Amino acid sequence: MFKNSGPGVLIAAAFIGPGTVTACTIAGVGFGFALLWAMLLSILATIVLQGMAARLGVVTQRGLADVIKQELSSKWIRYIVIGIILSAIVVGNAAYEAGNLGGAVLGMQALFGTTYNTLYPFIIGLFAFLLLYIGNYKVLEKTFVALVLVMSISFILTAILTGPNILEVLKGLLVPKVPKDGILTIIALVGTTVVPYNLFLHASLVSEKWKNTDGLPAAKKDTLVAVVLGGFVSICIIVSASAITSSEVSSVMDMAEALEPLYGASARYFMGIGLFAAGITSAITAPLAAAYVVNSCFGWKAGLKDNRFRAVWIGILAAGVFFLSFNIKPIEIIKFAQIANGILLPVIAILLLWVVNRTAVMGVYRNTKIQNIAGVVIIVLAVILGVKSIISVLGLW
Repeated sequence: MFKNSGPGVLIAAAFIGPGTVTACTIAGVGFGFALLWAMLLSILATIVLQGMAARLGVVTQRGLADVIKQELSSKWIRYIVIGIILSAIVVGNAAYEAGNLGGAVLGMQALFGTTYNTLYPFIIGLFAFLLLYIGNYKVLEKTFVALVLVMSISFILTAILTGPNILEVLKGLLVPKVPKDGILTIIALVGTTVVPYNLFLHASLVSEKWKNTDGLPAAKKDTLVAVVLGGFVSICIIVSASAITSSEVSSVMDMAEALEPLYGASARYFMGIGLFAAGITSAITAPLAAAYVVNSCFGWKAGLKDNRFRAVWIGILAAGVFFLSFNIKPIEIIKFAQIANGILLPVIAILLLWVVNRTAVMGVYRNTKIQNIAGVVIIVLAVILGVKSIISVLGLW
């Protein structure tokens, strides 16, 4: 299994970042098992969209932005779409990078205390820098397999420790309901799981692993296994948080502290290890995704060791370390990134569905009717989600 694992592991690692962990924690503490269905829906949507992106990458051997650029005949529409993609992915990832690094820092604080607080951002930043600078896809892949396994085991064990009622968990998964004041948490759960930049990252990474259409079955299996595992980990975090009776929990470390008196110090350490792995994997994939997007948008055709490619991810990583080290919260940039992502997801979902239906692009590997129906349903949900997230960021609702 580990020999055949591929880019799917990086995608799972990318969407289980500190934002997802925090959203799942708030969902569990505030609403128990009631919003598990929203996570299940997010997982299904992610499987469909990431499956299309992976198939596109394997068949065309190009990035998603490359294909979109080529297929949009109108120059102005092409410029607008590329502008939205660049602003949402590059600016957004720079704004969120401090949060990714911050998640890993919280994990280190749980494990080693706060004595070396000022050093943690630089240690994590240096680790991410070295891993990306090596520029070897196989090294990246193996590191991520290890980190995702550590993260998964940590969060799954935490959930098992809390001894959840399995029937209640199944009811939460299969019976959708929207509790009072639950809509923003649902938006957060879906928004942190169905991530626009992962579609670009996946389409680019699969061509590093599989060089022709013979790899399609392996790519499909890899996507399915990795996203299901990632979704299961997210469900375990919600289940763990549901065990807490206190309402004074707003972050994952609050949850770790609340679990400690109930289930012993092991719960705190499991959460700390899991959060460290979640933070550091997202801190690596966000700059990597931004570099792939810029690479595609400008048609560089650059490899992992190209100086232009490296300049992009170094800039994103440096911005994250800078903001975190000086405790700067670039609120306006984050708000802009949230709005841009709210626009980007439905736009990219529509463009992705369009290109994977084009015979000129996909040949015999274009979408089936069932895949198209699933895609249209996801696009409708993405539009609703995008509108509501933009409204909430602007404070209009």
